[in-house]
Amino acid sequence: MDQKAKFSEVLKKYTMIIALAVIVILFTVNTGGKMLLPQNVNNLIAQNAYVFILATGMLFCILTGGNIDLSVGSVVCFVGAIGGKMMIESGISPYLTILAMVVIGALVGAWQGFWIAYVRIPPFIVTLAGMLMFRGLSNVVLQGMTLAPVPEKFLVLFNSYVPDFFGMEGFNLTCFAVGILACMVYIFVVMYGRKQKRAKGYQLEPLTGVVIKMAVICTVLMAFMFRLAQYKGIPNALIWVAAIIGIYSYISSRTTTGRYFYAVGGNEKATKLSGINTNRVYFLAYLNMGLLAAVAGMVTVARLNSANPTAGNSYEMDAIGACFIGGASAYGGTGTVPGVIVGATLMGVLNLGMSIMGVDQNLQKVVKGGVLLAAVIFDVVSKRKSFIAK
Repeated sequence: MDQKAKFSEVLKKYTMIIALAVIVILFTVNTGGKMLLPQNVNNLIAQNAYVFILATGMLFCILTGGNIDLSVGSVVCFVGAIGGKMMIESGISPYLTILAMVVIGALVGAWQGFWIAYVRIPPFIVTLAGMLMFRGLSNVVLQGMTLAPVPEKFLVLFNSYVPDFFGMEGFNLTCFAVGILACMVYIFVVMYGRKQKRAKGYQLEPLTGVVIKMAVICTVLMAFMFRLAQYKGIPNALIWVAAIIGIYSYISSRTTTGRYFYAVGGNEKATKLSGINTNRVYFLAYLNMGLLAAVAGMVTVARLNSANPTAGNSYEMDAIGACFIGGASAYGGTGTVPGVIVGATLMGVLNLGMSIMGVDQNLQKVVKGGVLLAAVIFDVVSKRKSFIAK
C-alpha cells in the first residue's frame, strides 16, 4: 500500500475524532472559553449520560443489519414512570424499585424482540408501535402528572458525586488519581495486547503510532479528569456510563456472542448456514436494548428528580444519531463501542455548545440533522469507493 492510500485509510479511521476536536475548538473560541469551564464539562456528562447508555445498546441493534429501535425514549419514560410511582407514591424501597425497573425493561425488550426475531415483523414497525404504546402507558401510569421528589437513596446512586477521600479544598484529588490510574491501566492493556499479538505472529502497528495514540488519549483523559476535579469530582452517572462502556466493549470485541452480531449484519444467510441461531441474535439485541433503556430511565429520573410524562422525548434520535456519527454502518455489520462513544460525545458537545451560545432550539435541530446526514453520506460514499477499488 502506497503512502497516499495509507494516509487515506488513517484519515477515514479518525475522521470523527478529528471532527470532534475541531468542533470543541470552535465552540471554545466562540464561547470565550466557557465551553471548557469545570461546571460545563460536568454538565456534558450529567446531561448526556442517557445518550451514551442508549447508543451503546442501539449499536447492537444496528449491527444486525441497520435495524433501529424507535421505542427507547418511550421505554425510558415508561420505566421511569413505574419507578416514580413505586418510590414516591407507594413508598417502596429504592433498591427494590431498581430491581423492578430492570425486570420491566427486560420484559419490554423481550416482548419486542419476540416479534422481531421469531415472527419476523420488521423492527421499524414493532418499535414504532412500541414508541406509541409505551408513551401512552407512561401517561396512564402517571395520569398526566409529574411525581416528585425522588428519595435521597435513589439520587445518591445516580445523581451525586464520588467523595474526595483526601479531603482537599477546591480540588478533588480522588478524581485526579482515578484519571492517572485509568491511564496506567489503558497503557498496560494496549502494551499487553501488543505483546500477545507478537507472540502469535500477528502483524503489529508501528510502535511510534501506538505511542502517539496512547499519549493523545491519556492527555485528553487527564485534562477531562482535571476539569471534573475542579468542580465536584466524579459524577456517579459517569461511573454507570464507564461500566456499561467497558462491559459492552468487551462483549463486542472479545466474546463469540458479540461477534455473532457482526456476522448477522454482514451476511445473515451465510451466518445461518454456518449454524448460528440468527433469531436468537435478533432477540438478544432487543432484549439488551430494553435493559439499557431501563438504566437510562433510572439516570433520567435521578437527573430530573421526578417521574415526568414527557421524559425521554427524542432520546431515540440522539442514540441513533450517536451510532451513525460514531461510524456504525447504515447497512449493519460495522461499528464499535468506542466509535459510538465518540459519536455520543460529539452530540453532547453540539448540544452544550449551542446552548451556551444561545442558539435557537429549532436551529439546533437543523445542525444536528445536518451532522447526522453528513456522517451517513460519508459512510455510504466510503463504502462505494472501497467496492469500486476492489
